[in-house]
Amino acid sequence: MRTNYHTHTTWCDGRDSAEAMVQAAISKGFAVLGFSSHMSFPENSPWTLDPGRGLDYVREIRALAEKYRSQIKILCGGEADFIPGVTDPDRSRYAHLGLDYIIGSVHEVIAPDGGRVSVDNTPELLAEGIRSHFQSDARSFVEAYFRQQTEMVERFDFDVVGHPDLVRKFNRKHPYFDESAKWYLELEREFAAVLAKSGKRTEVNTGAISRGWLDDAYPAAPFREMLRSSGVQFILSSDAHSASGIDCAFDRFAAAEAFTEL
Repeated sequence: MRTNYHTHTTWCDGRDSAEAMVQAAISKGFAVLGFSSHMSFPENSPWTLDPGRGLDYVREIRALAEKYRSQIKILCGGEADFIPGVTDPDRSRYAHLGLDYIIGSVHEVIAPDGGRVSVDNTPELLAEGIRSHFQSDARSFVEAYFRQQTEMVERFDFDVVGHPDLVRKFNRKHPYFDESAKWYLELEREFAAVLAKSGKRTEVNTGAISRGWLDDAYPAAPFREMLRSSGVQFILSSDAHSASGIDCAFDRFAAAEAFTEL
């Protein structure tokens, strides 16, 4: 069964409307489409859902679910950020929206000096953030990223960990750390154990392929194997920000991996 639970629209930083995404999913044979607008309540930013419009977002998705119920099952979820001291993906924070599921993600790392370093905005901003807030020590930045993810998984109640090695996004075209280094592989092993213990799922996320940054999904193949060996379950996600990317590389990964449904 073809499903996608990680979908962005013009409610946040996506390029197409929710209905356009539904129509694309139907045309490509999806049985389930889950929407997951970026959220960082109570913070409001240009790339997240306005907290004051959360219920409007839910109403539109629920209306689309009714309109297209004979053709596709539509779920209303959210991709909620963990930014320590600012926001978190805990179900209680978004309870008033009645979401079907929550993806918890780390897009910004809090540095020791309190600075916020974007993991995936642009390679230039990432490089400047590591230089300014981590004294150009990329390893320290990557370690802080995994610490923040570990805290998110252990402390908060949500369903799926989004793109668990997002720190790789720019690393193929703008290398800044060695993905085969022992210290990095150990970080992955430790996080795999944490995620397995939590019972939460993660995703095989093809978003960086559709945007031209990587030729493999998140998590990378070696990390996927660690996670699976630890007993972690996966959903398949495109992290689509446009209708054209809603099934990016699905044929490639659906045939090679085993997935669960939400």
